[in-house]
Amino acid sequence: MTIYCDESGGIGAGVMTVAAVALPPDDAAAVLDHVRAVLGLRGELKGSRIDTAERAFVIELLMRQGGRAVIATTSMAALRTAHGAAMPEDIAIYAALLDAAVDPWIAASGGCIAVEIDDGRYDARLNGLLRAEVQAGLGQWGQARLADSKRSPGVQIADVLANSAYQIGLNGPRAPRIQAMLAPFVADGSIRFITLDRIAAATGATPPQPS
Repeated sequence: MTIYCDESGGIGAGVMTVAAVALPPDDAAAVLDHVRAVLGLRGELKGSRIDTAERAFVIELLMRQGGRAVIATTSMAALRTAHGAAMPEDIAIYAALLDAAVDPWIAASGGCIAVEIDDGRYDARLNGLLRAEVQAGLGQWGQARLADSKRSPGVQIADVLANSAYQIGLNGPRAPRIQAMLAPFVADGSIRFITLDRIAAATGATPPQPS
């Protein structure tokens, strides 16, 4: 099983989400090829660049292909309430969400999975720390790797789900329609949401602080 991970949002945006999508590699490529053919997409598939009808098509096609997803979310308002002045850094929040989204797949598979993580958010050193943290959770039975989203169909698909959760978290005008399109898949367990209101104080992905 391959788990594809991507994120959306951040501290400045007020909401951060990470989606971990389970699909065999060949199925991820098939979904993206179909999306490209129907939507006439030439560039990278990004949740922020498609309209509501196109988003619904991508998600329904993913679910018909047997895709499943765990989406971890948090709001900066909740974290400020929980942490006060000791607000976690962006990468610590991302690491905690990534762990929360991947952990259920480790339990379900016994660790025999490959996890592919988008490498576009941070620099190579910090991305390496994130990958190492996920690898530590997988142990010897799984493999975590970084991927350029432009070259990873699965990461592009995960981006659509992460952005969908982000739009819901923002509670903007598109949120009710996106929530409605996800509702059947949440009800049948194909999509699972995990909400974090507090981030653990220590994480291997947290960069060292200046002394």
